[in-house]
Amino acid sequence: MVIGSTVDAMRPASPESVIKNVGRRVAELRAELGQTQEEFSAQVGIGLKYLQRIEAGRENLTIESLVKLANHLNTRVTALFEPARTQSARRGRPPRGA
Repeated sequence: MVIGSTVDAMRPASPESVIKNVGRRVAELRAELGQTQEEFSAQVGIGLKYLQRIEAGRENLTIESLVKLANHLNTRVTALFEPARTQSARRGRPPRGA
């Protein structure tokens, strides 16, 4: 058990922090599927720029969008609200062959 997580769970969340966390979770789960942003956005049927804004925590998602993303990520909607394992988005292109 991590003590810091208990303290964080008791602190009220701001809408901005939740939006950023959901974006990180989408990025993490997409990466676990081994898909690039381009592949995933095409599969889901959303624009690449829209997905990039989601993953960067700059897009306030509707419930419809959350359900659509969760379904394509093969997870529950509630899993998108779990704490992200990473704190910031990776910048730049992934290495070739990854």
